[in-house]
Amino acid sequence: MLGILALSPDSLLIRSISVDVYTLVFWRGALLGVGLTVGIAVAYRGGMVRAFLDTGRIGWASACVLAVGTILFVVAILHTSVANVLIITGVTPLLSAVLSLVFLKERVFVRTWVAIIAALAAILVTVWENLEQGVWLGDVLALGAAVFVSTHVVIVRHAKGVNLVPSVAMGGVVVAVLMSPFASPTSASSIDAVLLCVLGLVVLPVAFGLLTLAPRYLPAPEVSLIKLSEMVLGPLWVWLAIGERPGEMAFLGGGMLVMTLVVHTVVGGRTVRSG
Repeated sequence: MLGILALSPDSLLIRSISVDVYTLVFWRGALLGVGLTVGIAVAYRGGMVRAFLDTGRIGWASACVLAVGTILFVVAILHTSVANVLIITGVTPLLSAVLSLVFLKERVFVRTWVAIIAALAAILVTVWENLEQGVWLGDVLALGAAVFVSTHVVIVRHAKGVNLVPSVAMGGVVVAVLMSPFASPTSASSIDAVLLCVLGLVVLPVAFGLLTLAPRYLPAPEVSLIKLSEMVLGPLWVWLAIGERPGEMAFLGGGMLVMTLVVHTVVGGRTVRSG
């Protein structure tokens, strides 16, 4: 739960920082890389370099996929409402199930297929107003982010025996490298610099670190339920802080998606326990 609470201000901070998108993404990635590397150095002490080297090629694949997903997520938030982005990316667990079927040959239960259909309906409801107005770029980018984050989940599942926490830091470096030709790192004001440091050195490293450790101590269904809270908390902070109220269709679509994921997770948890 602490991981989601730590991550939930992410969208608000992105909204509050006034630098251009390239500079924002650059510093978000660079500071995440620095912050998480410091955390890894503290945790592993003399074994930090070995921790990075042990990720191997799968670590770089994970880092690159996560980097693209990060870029799409940030740009999406700057082109549509936070609520829309978090609702659309909320389908990540279901997309991961489909990708696991394709690439890992893992079984997808009937309940998951039903949930996927319901989730697609929820997304359609969420983006309907934007589609009518022809303002759909941010929603498409959010869906792209969900696909890449889901791919990252599948990579992590494939490499169960590899500690891929360092690859998250590597992903931040990849983001910074990709954005460096377009960014203006020195253009940030003093206020923006503080917000960027809070985002990149505190919020993201703490959140990603805790979310990576959570599955070791909690059953997967409980982790999935906890992650749903970001869909509620993220838009809530933005609404309270800067008055960006989710539209009626976002409320409806978000409610549909939350209910779908809750029912799917609870039913899945009961099935596992009864089995």
